[in-house]
Amino acid sequence: MKVNWGIIKFIVVLGLVIGLFSFSGSRNKERNLEAMKIEFLGETPPFITLETVDKMLILSHDSVQNIAKEQVALKEMESRLLANDMIRDAQVFITVDGVLGARIEQRKPLARVADQTNYYIDTDGEKMPLSNVYAARVPLVTGNVSSMLEDLAALVEKINKDEFIKNSVIGIHVEDKKNIELRLRNNDFKVLLGSKNDAERKFMNLKAFYQKAKRDTLLNTYFAIDLRYGSQVVATKK
Repeated sequence: MKVNWGIIKFIVVLGLVIGLFSFSGSRNKERNLEAMKIEFLGETPPFITLETVDKMLILSHDSVQNIAKEQVALKEMESRLLANDMIRDAQVFITVDGVLGARIEQRKPLARVADQTNYYIDTDGEKMPLSNVYAARVPLVTGNVSSMLEDLAALVEKINKDEFIKNSVIGIHVEDKKNIELRLRNNDFKVLLGSKNDAERKFMNLKAFYQKAKRDTLLNTYFAIDLRYGSQVVATKK
């Protein structure tokens, strides 16, 4: 019987390669992590400290260098991060050089509600607690808010798209869905917006009226500016 040395050599080489990979993989699992890198995505200032994120990731360990790679449960780490009220999304991973990485998307507050318990309304139209780390500069909302969180989030999104309105509006008062009032930064009159519908058109009318009244030095003579009547602006003097 003729021995096929080529096949034998191939099998031997294949076995050595598999053995080396297995050995390397085993040694790699036994190695500890080298470092940690946390990245906050987007432009939102941190509402949670890096130290807090560190503790949520490594729990009772003194340092990330004390954690073996085989002990790392990435899904559990992500779940701990997502359980935090300031975090909207999180991804945890390990790089080939042993760095434990975390990419964190924070919740973004749009408005602050002044109620029995103060809180933010975030971009998803949900309640977001205040942070001990950073206070967002957003409009203050008062009135009957609890049933209108999504509507208010949509309204503030529209406010933020208009630079003049964004810089002018500091407060929103809600009577009900059809009676929303705006408070402006440099004026003591109230702006009667009505509902959030057609907000863009109402903002255009407000800007046109504001510029004309400013030129005529009449801004301080008004008590209320009513935007609820189509293209007409009704101004009530003091």
